[in-house]
Amino acid sequence: MKDLFTPYELKDLKLKNRVVMPPMCQYSVSNKDGIATDWHYNHYVSRAVGGTGLIIIEMTDVEPDGRITDFDLGIWSDEQIPALARIVEACHSYGAKVGIQITHAGRKAEDAAVPVSSSNVPFDADSKTPRALTTEEVKAMVEKFRLGVKRAIQAGFDVIELHGAHGYLIHQFHSPLTNQRTDEYGKDLTLFGTEVIRAAKSEMPEGMPLIMRISAQEYVEGGYGIKESLEFSKAYKEAGADIFHISAGGEGPIAAAGKPGTHAAYQVPLAREIKYGLNVPVIAVGRLDEPVLANAVIGNEEADLVAVGRGMLRNPYWTLEAGVELQKDAGIPRQYTFGFPRING
Repeated sequence: MKDLFTPYELKDLKLKNRVVMPPMCQYSVSNKDGIATDWHYNHYVSRAVGGTGLIIIEMTDVEPDGRITDFDLGIWSDEQIPALARIVEACHSYGAKVGIQITHAGRKAEDAAVPVSSSNVPFDADSKTPRALTTEEVKAMVEKFRLGVKRAIQAGFDVIELHGAHGYLIHQFHSPLTNQRTDEYGKDLTLFGTEVIRAAKSEMPEGMPLIMRISAQEYVEGGYGIKESLEFSKAYKEAGADIFHISAGGEGPIAAAGKPGTHAAYQVPLAREIKYGLNVPVIAVGRLDEPVLANAVIGNEEADLVAVGRGMLRNPYWTLEAGVELQKDAGIPRQYTFGFPRING
């Protein structure tokens, strides 16, 4: 029977356990140049020491105006590669595998003078009205994603994640709420996402999996639900996505969106629907900070991997403590053994 500490393997990706640190923006690039800092190094490497199986570096943007804020990470320049490679190498030395989330914020780029999007629909009344990308600019954006993936490969990452969730650019294209185009990218709402996936795969080694993060449900009036997300995810799977990272919401302000579930594991049913509806591996996320609960999601075969966000912000050694609670060998570093009770069985 599988549990949180059962190794996981897909293509050439081999994880020692099923615990994932999901991407969480740190807004800590003090020089505003997109280059990872010592904060990022310590932040991610400490979670590798803490036993995490897969660490996914936060939202990293393919152009300067693709950042949520100017303090975000970037991957639009070769100058950004060495700092990321340093993080990857250190995490590898502690047994973790490392992914990176490559993206563009689109209309949610707060510091862009004029943000861009699929259509000129602002996020809310207090946000800047974005400029709709021309057809040629959309094609150029696909190329920017390809070059970002190319740099990520050069940095040594084990897996690539594309951000198609939380109301960012790929989401803005596949959502009928934000895509009001009349060109080819409006007639096929998945075209931009599928082209980005194919561009990414063209740079990735054959054995490297591609993760697609999606919002499986929108929380605004007229927003799509699981039926629609199954459809666009099917197109993404056919284009080459290997794993789906299942979240929800982000396409509108909380007040307009109503109140998404706040109870433990509230997004797991969505992950289960995608997993079995498309026969694909999935990462579940969303208030799964309790080890017994996270373990049950794996044991009940509702997801293949579990992402622990806030819990890992609070405690870089969440995985080690989960191992103690579940009476599993989490690989406690020799130097830390006196800080943990001895595991029996």
